[in-house]
Amino acid sequence: MKVTVVGAGAVGATTADNIARKELCEELVLLDIKQGLAEGKAIDMMQTSALLGFDTKITGSTNDYAKTAGSNVVVITSGIPRKPGMTREELIGINAGIVKGVTQNILEHSPDAIIIVISNPMDTMTYLALTSSGISKNRIIGMGGVLDSSRFKYYLSVALNCSPADLQAVVIGGHGDTTMIPLTRLATYNGTLVSNLLDSATLEKVAADTMVGGATLTGLLGTSAWYAPGATGAALVESIVRDEKKLMPCCVRLDGEYGQSDICIGVPVVIGKSGWEKIIDFKLEDKEQAAFNKSAEAVRGMNNVLATLSKTN
Repeated sequence: MKVTVVGAGAVGATTADNIARKELCEELVLLDIKQGLAEGKAIDMMQTSALLGFDTKITGSTNDYAKTAGSNVVVITSGIPRKPGMTREELIGINAGIVKGVTQNILEHSPDAIIIVISNPMDTMTYLALTSSGISKNRIIGMGGVLDSSRFKYYLSVALNCSPADLQAVVIGGHGDTTMIPLTRLATYNGTLVSNLLDSATLEKVAADTMVGGATLTGLLGTSAWYAPGATGAALVESIVRDEKKLMPCCVRLDGEYGQSDICIGVPVVIGKSGWEKIIDFKLEDKEQAAFNKSAEAVRGMNNVLATLSKTN
C-alpha cells in the first residue's frame, strides 16, 4: 500500500505524521514545491520511527511526481492557507491552479488513485478536481464534513461536560462559515438525543460556534488550523485502506441526492476501499432541507467564480 500527501506544510505534514503513526501504508511520499521542505520533514518523521514504533517508510520529494507513482490514495493539501480576514472564496483564484495541476500530475503517475481533497475552498476544489480529471466520482472525496463534525462534537462535549468519543454528531452542507449545517436534531450522547439534555439556546450556541470553528482558530493562530485537519485526512485514508466502511460526512458529487445535482457538497457517505461507496439519506426535515439548499446555492456561487476565472485565463 502506497499513500502520497501533496503539500508539506502544517496540514500536510500532520496528515503524513498521523498516517505513519497508524501504519496505514508501507510507503508514504510527502511532496512539496518548496525545495527541501518535504525531504526535511520526511527525515524528521523517520527519525521518530524508532521512538514511536512504526515501520512506514517516508520519502520526501521536491515536485518530483515520478516518486508518487503507484499511489493507492493521494491527499491534496497544497495551496495557500486562509489568513485572518480572508474568506474561502478569496482563495479560489490562487488555489484552483494549484489543485488542478496537482490532480493532473498525480493521475499521470497513479491513474487508479483515490484522491482526498483538503485544500480550500474545499467544496469548490473538490468539484474542480473531479471535473478536470474525468475519473469516477467515487474516487474524489472532500474531507470538510468530517472535520466540521469533529469540531461539532468538541463544542457539544464542552456543553455536556462529556467525552467527545461518546457523541454522534454530523455536519452536512458546504465547508464554510455560513454554509455548514450542524444537525443538532440528530446529535446523540450514547444513544440519547442531545436535545433532551441541552436547552435550545445552548444548542444554538454550539451550532454557531461550530460554524465559525475554522475562523476562530485562524484568528487565534494567525493561519489555518492543522492538528484536526491532519487527523481528519488520516482518518479518511484509514477508512479507505482498511476498508472500514465508516459513515462519514464528506464532500462528494451529488446527482439528485438531497435534491441537488452537479455539485460537490457535504453529505453522509460510506467510505471504503473503492472511495466513497454510497450516500446515506438522513431524511432531512423541511427546515434542514431549506438550509441545505441555501448552502448548495452558496457553493454554486463559488463554483461560478471558478468558472469565470477559467474563462478569463
